[in-house]
Amino acid sequence: MQYNSQKMRSVAVEMDALKMGMGWSKEDLSKIQIMIQSTWGDSHPGSVHLNQYVQLADETIAKRGMKGAKYTVTDICDGIAQGHDGMNYSLPSREFIANMIEIQGMATPFDGALFIASCDKGVPAHLIALARLDLPSVFIPGGVMKAGEGDLTLEQIGMYSAQLKRGEISQGTFEHYQHHACPTCGACAFMGTALTMQIMSEALGLSLPTTSAMPAYNNLIAQGIHKSVETLENLMKSDIRPSHILTYEAFENAIMVHAAVGGSTNALLHLPTIAREVHVELQAELFDEINKSIPYIANVRPSGKYPSEYFWYAGGTTGVMEAIKDYLHLDVMTVTGKTLGENLEKIKASNHYSKGKAYFTYLDFKASDVIFSAENPMREDGAIAILKGNLAPDGAVVKHAALDDAMRKVILRARPYDSEEEAFHDVINGNVMAGDGVIIRYEGPKGSGMPEMFYTTEAIASDERLSSSVALMTDGRFSGATRGPAIGHISPEAAEGGPIALVEKDDMIEIDIEKRSLNIIGQKGEILTKDSMNAILEERRKKWKPLPVKREKGVLGLFKKNAVSAMKGGYME
Repeated sequence: MQYNSQKMRSVAVEMDALKMGMGWSKEDLSKIQIMIQSTWGDSHPGSVHLNQYVQLADETIAKRGMKGAKYTVTDICDGIAQGHDGMNYSLPSREFIANMIEIQGMATPFDGALFIASCDKGVPAHLIALARLDLPSVFIPGGVMKAGEGDLTLEQIGMYSAQLKRGEISQGTFEHYQHHACPTCGACAFMGTALTMQIMSEALGLSLPTTSAMPAYNNLIAQGIHKSVETLENLMKSDIRPSHILTYEAFENAIMVHAAVGGSTNALLHLPTIAREVHVELQAELFDEINKSIPYIANVRPSGKYPSEYFWYAGGTTGVMEAIKDYLHLDVMTVTGKTLGENLEKIKASNHYSKGKAYFTYLDFKASDVIFSAENPMREDGAIAILKGNLAPDGAVVKHAALDDAMRKVILRARPYDSEEEAFHDVINGNVMAGDGVIIRYEGPKGSGMPEMFYTTEAIASDERLSSSVALMTDGRFSGATRGPAIGHISPEAAEGGPIALVEKDDMIEIDIEKRSLNIIGQKGEILTKDSMNAILEERRKKWKPLPVKREKGVLGLFKKNAVSAMKGGYME
């Protein structure tokens, strides 16, 4: 079998000379060529440690008679970008990381690829590029960090910051939390977007069983790299590519696992975008349909109790899939070259689960407290719901598992804001009252790049006056750490003239989770008929003018010009 890298040596005749200029030997030129792609960089704890895995992968590849080439496009950290205009670049960064990997993978011929990433945009960007290049590939998740003292996790810093601003804790106490929330490298220790997307890589069949959500502070991931390189070699010999693995059924499996773990709402941006690369269309309604039938079983923050440090030891992604396997498509292909059902049977027959559960011997809780059974779940249904109505004709998403029961059906007074900064100021300074519906608009993909509204949601969720009586609704998105009453991805967005742009102060907003509805039903305290309200909205539409566009040039200008609706994935067309 002649691999593509060898075929192209006779086409790109300068290639051999240039590679030898990097120190390659003549023998290296004729070996199988592997791209080792990572997000390594001094960018944040989720990527700073990946160089050691890259180096180990390169050494393992060499020992198996192949030649590796190391590439990196590092990612940004949503936590570091939080609270300032840097957050506007977060979702666009997914597109540009994927695009750069495509450029690297297409400009230089490779026969296979390893992808190594840990965090919010790095993991989905790698999965997008992996699908786009369609080389035999294995994704290696970069693991999660250890929780801080007292099981402190990073998402709590937003809560403590709000408490500091309200004078509820001292500056010294706040700084103590700041300095102890991230004790090791790895993705943040809660069910945020980073952990969610690591889990999705395994649920899709693109990473080896048991490798997602591993602790990043021991040698478990290193052990998995040897197996990943061996697996990649077998994939190349069998010519099994991502397009053979990423079927519609594989995506359904991933959505089922997402429902079971109470994953980040950002997966509704990432999974459809990955699916698009293999010509699979995922409708938002599919997430809602699946979440109605899949039990929610992962007791992990922010919706649950425990840091994600314990999730892998309690069984991890494979444990969750084992628990809900009666729902899954067990005949789908995975990177092992075997079906999902075969993988689960092999793991169950090993001592993997018993070894993990031994970790709980000296703790005051059990593995079954972290991952529940499907027969005795935390909730009978999943965590996500898709809402529609005259405020969100194309849809909106809510993580209803984190909602107070009092907020599942409620009518609120609208308080609209044209930026998160204005809303946060009013929430933290006590200007938002019980019964208000905070609306933050012009923060969608075309409005400002679709930043997170994390600080405002934390200010609401951490305030006893507001947490069970105020909802935040936005055309922007939320952190995977978000808890409490938060409805995002409202589409069409305000920048496109969606109904959210037409909301006025003291309009009456009805949220009904059971009916999956989100509607403007009145104004100034008066409930109106549907026809009357629609007529009022039409009159407002005639007077509406879009806000001036910010940052027309550069990355944000390009992204905002070409981004599709959040309910489609927020990708660039």
